[in-house]
Amino acid sequence: MRVLFSSTPQHGHLLPELPLARAFRDRGDEVAFLTSAGFASLFADEGFTHLPVGPEIDVLLAEAARLAGVSDPTQPSPAAAAELFASARINTTGDEAVAAARAFGPDLVVVEGTDYVGPLVAAVLDVPYAKLALGPAIPVEFTSVFDDVAELRYKERGLTVPAPTWNLDPCPALLQAPGWEPPPGHLPIRAEAHRGAGAPKAATFVPTGDRPRVLVSFGTHFTEPAVLRPLVAALSAHADLVVAVGLTATAADYEDVSGGVEIVGFTPLADLLGGIDLVVTHGGAGTTMGTLSRGVPLVVVPQGADQFVQAGAVAASRTGVAVMPPAAPEAVAEAVREALGNPEYRDNARRAAGQVAAAPSPGEIAERLAAAIG
Repeated sequence: MRVLFSSTPQHGHLLPELPLARAFRDRGDEVAFLTSAGFASLFADEGFTHLPVGPEIDVLLAEAARLAGVSDPTQPSPAAAAELFASARINTTGDEAVAAARAFGPDLVVVEGTDYVGPLVAAVLDVPYAKLALGPAIPVEFTSVFDDVAELRYKERGLTVPAPTWNLDPCPALLQAPGWEPPPGHLPIRAEAHRGAGAPKAATFVPTGDRPRVLVSFGTHFTEPAVLRPLVAALSAHADLVVAVGLTATAADYEDVSGGVEIVGFTPLADLLGGIDLVVTHGGAGTTMGTLSRGVPLVVVPQGADQFVQAGAVAASRTGVAVMPPAAPEAVAEAVREALGNPEYRDNARRAAGQVAAAPSPGEIAERLAAAIG
């Protein structure tokens, strides 16, 4: 079978697709990824075919901002987000993606939850597709605008937005909003903390004493030193820290930090969670789901995009504490003390981990989808 994965060109959207892609690959299926050229080395390491299409995320964000008439499309405005996912990407990537996908000849398309290019490919090629959610359900006030904008772009091509045959859901029920109902074709799938192409590596972090061990991870692109340095200074008084600085900073930006703080570059989350008591994060869906899959509570400090959805879900489920902007370092430090000091947060995080573990594995889902396609 030939399986095509499609993603917005951002790590936070693409990395959650890897466990299922690996499961298809391990079955012996031909797996390809449809996204921008900037991810070539990632796919080479994994042994996946890469179909490089469309511009990188900075170009898409600039185009979305122009279309929406805003200065910062990463902020959670339905109109700006719709221009990014359902207009700018289709306009700049759609035709190229269809041509590349036609040459690959997929039997199945798998898309991440905000991707509208993959469904366009599925509609043109008349093949089924599965949508993989990234975290808790995105509020309807966003998705309805996304769908309306996408419908206009599809109509220009003589198409309508097709419904997914399967809705794959890694989010434990504990984190879904009250009244949430599973969509048609709902299939739970076990969330996993992101790992590299090989087996997870042992964490290098060595605690300096009996203090709690806290991982500070703001993903790949929300790690500006101006944001993290004040947090590190405030938190280091209360815990030993591992600070992951992603792709936008280096250890040199933190060379003068105090003892009890270890700075690491971009590192798969699975390599960092061992022995960690708490994760302080921006609330990216992959970080949130991966952390809770290990039963570790969180303090979420959202910076933009869908991070406010995860922050609200963590706070409502009492799997952690949310600190909404403007988030002073002292407020984050107080949230860390609360999350570490109240066992309710750890207990609820472990409840969430139990729900994650009860979901079918990516391998089981790959077998089920393959059997359905025949």
